[in-house]
Amino acid sequence: MTRQHLLLVGLLLFFAGVQFRMVDSFTLSEKSSYFVSAQMGQRGQSLSLWGNNTPGRKVVQPPKWLGLALMSVGSVLTLKSLSMSRAG
Repeated sequence: MTRQHLLLVGLLLFFAGVQFRMVDSFTLSEKSSYFVSAQMGQRGQSLSLWGNNTPGRKVVQPPKWLGLALMSVGSVLTLKSLSMSRAG
């Protein structure tokens, strides 16, 4: 990976972590909910990620630690890319 790629991945992960820290839940569209339900089967309905078990739209509630983990990995990758040499 080049310096620019590592910087881009690090910044994207960091900002995705910020987004996860600012939001409590995501509501999927009906098409997305159907796709996820079809991929996970009936046992996917009992996972703790789902806020409701209605057949319509699904609500995803990511764990609190996920935002901090993404921000940590993103900041480490960003700092690593800044320490790399430009030539290369």
